[in-house]
Amino acid sequence: MTATTREFYAHDVEARLRREAAEIVARYPDARSALLPLLHLVQSEDGYVSPRGIALCADILELTRAEVSAVATFYTQYKRHPNGEYTVGVCTNALCAVMGGDIIWDRLCQHLGIGHDETTADGKITLEQVECNAACDYAPVIMVNWEFFDNQTPASAVDLVDTITAGEPVRPTRGAETVATFKEISHLLAGFEDGRADEGVGAGEATLLGLRIARENGWTSPRPADRVAAERAEDRPGEEVTEPTADVAGAETSGTAPVGDESSSAERPAGHAPTKTDEAAGEAEPERPDRAARTDEEKS
Repeated sequence: MTATTREFYAHDVEARLRREAAEIVARYPDARSALLPLLHLVQSEDGYVSPRGIALCADILELTRAEVSAVATFYTQYKRHPNGEYTVGVCTNALCAVMGGDIIWDRLCQHLGIGHDETTADGKITLEQVECNAACDYAPVIMVNWEFFDNQTPASAVDLVDTITAGEPVRPTRGAETVATFKEISHLLAGFEDGRADEGVGAGEATLLGLRIARENGWTSPRPADRVAAERAEDRPGEEVTEPTADVAGAETSGTAPVGDESSSAERPAGHAPTKTDEAAGEAEPERPDRAARTDEEKS
C-alpha cells in the first residue's frame, strides 16, 4: 500500500461490518462513545487495527482518522500491526517476577525466537511482556488471549506455546473451556456474545480464601453509614448522633448489595447472575452483562 493508495474492504465485508457497527452505536447516547468497541470490531476482521479499519470507524462516527488513531494508539489491546492468532502475555511485574515470571519470559523468548510484541513466522503467537495480569494470587501467570493460565513454570509455559503452535486447543485454568482466537476474542470485546460466559471455573480457592475466612469469623467491611456516624460522633462528643439510613433496597436493586449478604459473583451457579437477593425479589432476575461487556480497557 502506497502513501497515496488506501485499501478498502470488499463490499460484502464492509456491509456486514457496518450492520454490526450500527448495533454497537445504538447502545450509546453519544455515537462517538462507541469508538472503543468499534475498534475491536475492525480488529476482529483484520487481526489488528488496520488503516482501512480506522477509516471505517472515522466515517461511521464522523471523526477524523487522526482522532481515531489517537485512541487506538493509547490502549495496548489495540494492535497497530498484524497480530498472531494467539497473544501470549507473560507477567513480569513484581510478584510474578519474584515467583519466576522473568525466567518464564526469558525461556519463551529463547524458545520461540521472538521478543516483546513480535510474532512467530507461522503467525500463531504474538509474545507480550505484561506489567500485570491481575492475578497475583496465582503468580506466576500467563494469559493467552486474556484467558488465565495460573501457577506457571518455564516447562509448563513451553508446553503451552508448543500446544498452540501444533494447532491443538488449550484450556485455561479459569474461564472458558478453551481459548478462542484473537479475532474471536476481539469480536467478543466488541460486544457480541459467544455464549461461553458461564463455562469453566469462575474463581479458584486462592481468590475466594479471604472471603471464606471473613465469613467464618463474622468479619464485614464498615458500611458507609457507620463511618459517617463515627466521624460525626468524634466531631460532636456528647451529642446524640442519628445514624443515616442506608438505602439497602436501592443498593440491592442496582446490584450493589454489600458482599456477605449474598454470594459473590464468583460463587454463583453457572448461568445465574442475580442483581439482588432472590428471596427478597421473589421474581425472575434480569441477567447482568457477561464478560463481553467487560472490555479491554478495564483490564489494561
